[in-house]
Amino acid sequence: MLSIGPDDVRRFFRLTLVAAVATFGLFLSIDRGLLAQGGDDEHWIGTWATATVARAPQPTGADLGSPGGGQPPLNFKNQTLRQIVRTTVGGTQVRVVLSNTFGTTPLAVGGAMIARRETEAIIVMSSARVLTFNGHRKIDIPAGAVVLSDPVDLVIPTASDLAIDLYLPNNTGAGTSPLTMHTVGLQTSFVSASGNHVGVEALPVMTTMQSWFFLASVEVVAPDSEGVIVAFGDSITDGTRSTPDSNNRWPDRLATRLVNQGVNMSVLNTGIAANRILGEWRGVNALARFARDVLTQSGVTHVVVLEGINDLRIDPSVTADDLIGGYRQLIARAHIRGLRIVGATLLPSEGNNRWTPELEVKRQAINQWIRTSGEFDSTIDFDAVVRDPSEPSKLLPKYDSGDHIHPSDVGYQAMGDMVNLELFTGR
Repeated sequence: MLSIGPDDVRRFFRLTLVAAVATFGLFLSIDRGLLAQGGDDEHWIGTWATATVARAPQPTGADLGSPGGGQPPLNFKNQTLRQIVRTTVGGTQVRVVLSNTFGTTPLAVGGAMIARRETEAIIVMSSARVLTFNGHRKIDIPAGAVVLSDPVDLVIPTASDLAIDLYLPNNTGAGTSPLTMHTVGLQTSFVSASGNHVGVEALPVMTTMQSWFFLASVEVVAPDSEGVIVAFGDSITDGTRSTPDSNNRWPDRLATRLVNQGVNMSVLNTGIAANRILGEWRGVNALARFARDVLTQSGVTHVVVLEGINDLRIDPSVTADDLIGGYRQLIARAHIRGLRIVGATLLPSEGNNRWTPELEVKRQAINQWIRTSGEFDSTIDFDAVVRDPSEPSKLLPKYDSGDHIHPSDVGYQAMGDMVNLELFTGR
């Protein structure tokens, strides 16, 4: 029989402690390396980001649409995408994060560029910068991967439009790989006629689209004092039914107010229309995507959570306690990373075709918990601002886009205007 004495026990715990310390030290060194990405003295933060979803493969040879048709082409082949994004903070160095997160095969990028947008599909040529990846102009992004471009020197103004060119030489519809994209961009971007047109002043436009493909974020070097707020949610954060090309989502309004008040905070919108916390509907559930869309954002310090109404609408078996359990998971994971997490109350939706009295009872219970439990670091009571005082289960008519669940432009502005900026001034 094996005999284990006190000395053996002490030796076991001593060796275990040494191994644990070594592993933790390795983790810290890896984490610091990932966060630095360009120099230990550089503080990179996101100035724009989006949350990506998988678009199922479409038939090869499908109609790409007519010039100016306004519909996203089903596939790309030997074409250049000029995608427009809006910055929230400025900087003098910039890099772009490309994503093949949902791809099952490598994505070939034959060239890339970033520039300030002049108007429509025209760029400011003096600002055009070729993007390279580990010094190369071309890259094959592995299946499931994201890649960072090499940093380039470029003055990025606050609240300005950037154009990002990607040349896609291969037929994205030739195989079975999903495309990584964000569906509800609400920003007109451009698809070229055949050929590599990266960096040309006026893109030869074949068609337009209001989705983003293969883009995850744009980052700038910023002072250490600047932080990042991630707006995490569903279609109401995504800005569904706001006016395209107007930047009227509530996170846009919040970003404008922060700039006007001299608060050095970026705002990243990682809302996904029709997203849920606990189940699948559009995009992976919030618990599953929280790490990718919040925790890995460069420079993140705060997260605002506005999500849960779709869980109640799609699955009547979901209870208020079920959703509260989901919120507690997000809170715990944010706190592990040292983030402050803000809970936002769910908006009313009576009049929408999925509304029921039972849903309203659950919504009220959830909102009461968000307001009073103290488990979020702080709260934003969007419900109190947009509801109709005479019928609290409904949106105020002037804030209703017409579908009785998504705010109008005025409603989104009211949401952005009511946020207390002091929630984000403490680091």
